[in-house]
Amino acid sequence: MKSEIKCPIDKMRANGLNAIAIDHFKKAYNEVIKGNNKLISETSIEPIHSVKKYEGLVSPRDENLGSILDQSVIIKLNGGLGTSMGLNSTKSLLNVRGELTFMDFIVNQIMHLRNSYNNDVRFLLMNSFSTSEETKEFLLKYPELGLPEKIELIQNMIPKIDAETYEAVYCDHSPELEWCPPGHGDIYAALLGTGMLDTLVDSGVKYAFISNSDNLGATLDFKLLNEFLNSDSSFMMEVTRRTDVDKKGGHLAKDSRNGNFLLREVAQCPEEDFNEFQNVNKHRYFNTNNIWIRLDRLRSSDNNLNLPLIINRKNLNPSDSQSSKVIQIEVAMGAAIQCFEDSTVIEVPRSRFSPVKSCEDLLALRSDAYQVSDDFEIQLCESRGGIPPEVGLSDEIYKNYKTFEEMTPYGPPSLKKCKSIQVEGPVKFGKEISFQGTITITNDSKLVKEISSGKYIENNIVL
Repeated sequence: MKSEIKCPIDKMRANGLNAIAIDHFKKAYNEVIKGNNKLISETSIEPIHSVKKYEGLVSPRDENLGSILDQSVIIKLNGGLGTSMGLNSTKSLLNVRGELTFMDFIVNQIMHLRNSYNNDVRFLLMNSFSTSEETKEFLLKYPELGLPEKIELIQNMIPKIDAETYEAVYCDHSPELEWCPPGHGDIYAALLGTGMLDTLVDSGVKYAFISNSDNLGATLDFKLLNEFLNSDSSFMMEVTRRTDVDKKGGHLAKDSRNGNFLLREVAQCPEEDFNEFQNVNKHRYFNTNNIWIRLDRLRSSDNNLNLPLIINRKNLNPSDSQSSKVIQIEVAMGAAIQCFEDSTVIEVPRSRFSPVKSCEDLLALRSDAYQVSDDFEIQLCESRGGIPPEVGLSDEIYKNYKTFEEMTPYGPPSLKKCKSIQVEGPVKFGKEISFQGTITITNDSKLVKEISSGKYIENNIVL
């Protein structure tokens, strides 16, 4: 039997993690063992009623574009597997429109930008240990993008902690279960610990635009880049208005003590405040995770970039509810908004936020409620007024991607004019189906039943 190192920090050292990653984890771990799980109560924050809007922004002068792009880098967070959809592979390699994957769209967006402005704008992917090899192999079909190794930034990994003893956990039959990613907030430690931050800043790159690989609406926007430059702020967050679809997601607020912006995630909300947390009329804005940051100022202030912890209590094996309880420490990228006193916020159109976290999101994104622009950006149709269709599918049937595909063999129904669709039970979608208004479909039996072709308007369908 292998020798087990009980201290998680020593375990990181033994596995060759870099000093920056270890230092960041050490600070977080010390907070955990002290019991400092700092929740953000409703009484400690103030709601935000309005912020500066995208519609009032202006584009930079054409003659300045080349210089601005020379100082910019686009970073995509690509560390996620499709585990929430029953997959154990890189989510960005999932087909999203026809045969095109998220990564196909991302590469085409980058190449379109480079070709349109004759500028080899820098591009990085933050992969995790789980997504690195699969993603690099996929990118070999795009040699014009550059060598996959040259555009890769590896996300750190941290030990899972025993929920009772606070020691490092071990799993002899599946050692990979002993580790977890530290959340997308690790981007700052990864940039610094790998030396990439120094490389970028020393080569004249100041401005980084960072977004998730599963959000194809998040492209480099010149109006936003120009606003970031002119504001001279260190950190700028894109937010958009919350709807009922977003009520469980984190929201923007202000710290009652100092008036600084902060981000409150659901895991940081006391149970008694959940109703207020989900009040989309009170807490109007959520973080799209489209972030702009000054890299030179990140380098000078990183040691003071103490992000609030998100402490997740889970099973060692996520697919086995009987496996031992562990603590996973995470930090959110957007939480850095509170680390810079000059942070700014811009309300952007919903078109810049089209992520896929579930098969429900994927059904909507594949449908005609969204359209693809000439620069390979996926946007909500203009007729929807920035509001996506609300999709609810039975977890026991549609949570798994393989089953989801079996239930939609002819592709998604038309949702362009659909306000909401709720499906209960095993329902298979036939050819050429159009849903409009509010739709509910119910199949109380355990047998799969197919909904036939046709147009359904404000229907309550019982199969």
